[in-house]
Amino acid sequence: MRFDRFLFAASILSILNAACVKHSTTAPTSPAIAVVPPNEAVAIVRSLTDEVGPRSAGSPGDRAAVAWGLRTMKRLELSNVRAEPVMVRHWQRGVEVGEIVAPSPHRLSLTALGGSGATPDAGIEAEVIEVASLDAIQSCTPAAFDGKIVFINKATARARDGAGYGAAISTRTRGPIECARRGAAAVVIRSIGTDNNRLPHTGITRTYGQPKAIPAAAMSNPDADLVHRLIADGKPVRMHLTLTPQLLEDEQSANVIGEVVGGEKPNEIVLIGAHLDSWDLGDGALDDGAGVAIVLAAIREIALQKPPPKRTVRVVLFADEETGARGAKAYAEAHGREPHVVGIEADLGSGAPYAIRVHGDAMKARLNELAQAVAHLGIAADTGDTSGGTDLGPMFDLGMPVIDVMQDATLYFDVHHTANDTFDKIDAAALAKTAHAFAILARAVAD
Repeated sequence: MRFDRFLFAASILSILNAACVKHSTTAPTSPAIAVVPPNEAVAIVRSLTDEVGPRSAGSPGDRAAVAWGLRTMKRLELSNVRAEPVMVRHWQRGVEVGEIVAPSPHRLSLTALGGSGATPDAGIEAEVIEVASLDAIQSCTPAAFDGKIVFINKATARARDGAGYGAAISTRTRGPIECARRGAAAVVIRSIGTDNNRLPHTGITRTYGQPKAIPAAAMSNPDADLVHRLIADGKPVRMHLTLTPQLLEDEQSANVIGEVVGGEKPNEIVLIGAHLDSWDLGDGALDDGAGVAIVLAAIREIALQKPPPKRTVRVVLFADEETGARGAKAYAEAHGREPHVVGIEADLGSGAPYAIRVHGDAMKARLNELAQAVAHLGIAADTGDTSGGTDLGPMFDLGMPVIDVMQDATLYFDVHHTANDTFDKIDAAALAKTAHAFAILARAVAD
């Protein structure tokens, strides 16, 4: 669906300018404080992880998650609850074995990256060469990679705002295809994670659609340290690698949607969202069960308030964020012409909220006002820019303003995309605080 994004953005701006006019003669009517159980958010994420568990795109868990989303939104008494179908890729991991066979034997803890190609059933064995980054790959000649297993050794820095992940992720998303173009037999990366556990971090790599997708895996950080030491000793290092994933036929999933309908301007939308899918290694408690819980608890809080908001608050649990963002793209195709006043996404675990960033002229004009509304939660204004997140991306590209509730991500990338992403990692108090912040911000803009 194509239309003029600039006209769309201009119409949104006019709506927001009208909404933001302050009248000195009439005090605004505050909504009645909603009584939401303090454990609502943590109960939601527990329900999702315990009743559904892993829910990778196209899997039986994915279908179970859609059914869970529908019944949970109905339990929370939202309006217009529905599932909007989305076709998603179905990639399935298989055998995953990696071993250093020379100069000394070591079994490696590794896992296939999403979209990885397969080795023969018997695996492959080749010399390992090390590169430090994507830039280093691009500066190498094909002769250096031909028939080799390339080890990409890029560490992820720990940061409160998660910036280290953004700086390292290109080695996973683009590294394997760049190595394939240079004749590499396979790629093994240092996990994009900040922990020192022997648990590898999976994640998508952009090999879908390639005629012969290269086998690509991530190994745990301690194992990456080991391989680096062995190579630094100067002796040839050889690895045996077996990966047998499959790319199956596309499957039907869905975006799950519910609303609190606006009392005065129901056709204007405040969008809050999170993604329903997860990787298959853990239960997806932090990524993104926490986000699902944040937005559902927030809209439940708004649903209980009287009077209702002036504009409609819509919650979307997006399909397929992890492997292709097809849910986000499908939502923009179906709803891109509807006036969206703002979008807010939750996809950074259960860390405590500490700041908000905004994008869009109307939101920037209101940044301090919005920050004051949540200042009692320890949240401040941050003048840095934002794009809102993966699931808001297609709507952002059409001109939708965004608010980014920044959460403490210091520990998030210790468990992100690993088997360790389980319910016990949830910080219940911080989760409830973030859900309340979402409710306050969404209601403020809706009114």
